[in-house]
Parts: sequence; structure tokens; C-alpha cells
Amino acid sequence: MDISIGINNSPREINFESAQSSSEVESIIAEALNSDAKYVSLRDAKGKLYIVPTTAVAYVELGEEESRRVGFVA
Repeated sequence: MDISIGINNSPREINFESAQSSSEVESIIAEALNSDAKYVSLRDAKGKLYIVPTTAVAYVELGEEESRRVGFVA
């Protein structure tokens, strides 16, 4: 699943792929934002850990990974 996290006062966003489902990621982020946690941490598909301060989160986009097509598409 593709995850994009927008950061306040930054023109760039954090993009990575995760092995977790969108509902799992949504609950992790919602719990961190609702509980006044200092940060939210997520792992990507390769094992990297992303730690983002909750005060810096502008938005979160969750999307399912699209299967890659091989060959020509008509």
C-alpha cells in the first residue's frame, strides 16, 4: 500500500510503501492524533522506520498498490 504524509511548512511529502493494510495504518495514525502522542511511527515494506511528529502532519494519503501491467495497454 502506498502512503503519503504531508508535512506542515514543507513543500515535500514523505512517500513509501507499506505491507500493512490501509485500515491498520489509518487506526495507527488516528490513535496517535487523538491521544495527543508526540509522534507517529510507521514501517515501510523494506523495514525502514519513519517517525513523524504529530504536530507536523498536514495530511495522510492512503492508497492501495496498483498491480503492475506487463506489455502494451490498448
